Amino acid sequence: MLQAPFPTPALSRQLVLASTSRYRRELLQRLQLPFDIESPDVDETPLPGEAPAPLAQRLALAKAHAVALRHPNALVIGSDQVADLAGEPLGKPGGHERAVAQLQRMRGQSVVFQTAVAVVCLESGFAQAELAQVRVRFRDLHDDEIERYLRAEQPYDCAGSAKSEGLGIALLDAIDSDDPTALIGLPLIRTCRLLRAAGARLP
Repeated sequence: MLQAPFPTPALSRQLVLASTSRYRRELLQRLQLPFDIESPDVDETPLPGEAPAPLAQRLALAKAHAVALRHPNALVIGSDQVADLAGEPLGKPGGHERAVAQLQRMRGQSVVFQTAVAVVCLESGFAQAELAQVRVRFRDLHDDEIERYLRAEQPYDCAGSAKSEGLGIALLDAIDSDDPTALIGLPLIRTCRLLRAAGARLP
C-alpha cells in the first residue's frame, strides 16, 4: 500500500483510493488530504448489453466496495471511466493496434466520457456514487496524425486512447464538462461533494 505525503488529516477516518491509476492519484493529491492507495482487483468486463454510464457507475461502486471490505472503517473512493461512442462502451485499448482502431472510429465524432466516482464506508453504512459526463468532439483525424500521436504519447492505459491533459488535446475540437478533472479520470467536484456527505471536512 502506498501513502501520499501529506500531514495532519482533515479526516476522522482513513481515506483510501481504490485505484492504482497514477492519474487518479495525482488528482486526489490536489485536495491535500492524506490517503492510502490499494488495488481493487475488480473484473471490468461489461455485462451483456450494459450501457456505458451504468457500467462506469457499477464499476466505481464495485471497486470501492472491494477495498472497503479490507478497510471497513475507512472512506474508500472508487472511480471508473468509459468512453461512450453512440452508446457503445470503449475501454482502455491496452496496445497500439486497438488504440489506432479506437481513434479511427472516433475521428469527427462526439464521444461522451462517462466518469463515475463512488465513496463507501462500511462501518457508517455510507455508499454513494455520482456520474460526470464529458462531451468531447474529436477532429477529423488523418491516419498519420493518429500514428504520430500514439507513438509520441502511448496512451494505452486511457479510455478512448487520448490524454487530454497532454498532447491528446491537439486531437480535439471541443470539450464540454461541468467537472473539469473528470476527463482525466476523477471528477474532483463530485468527489469533494461525496466526501463531505460522508463526513469529511475539506478546505
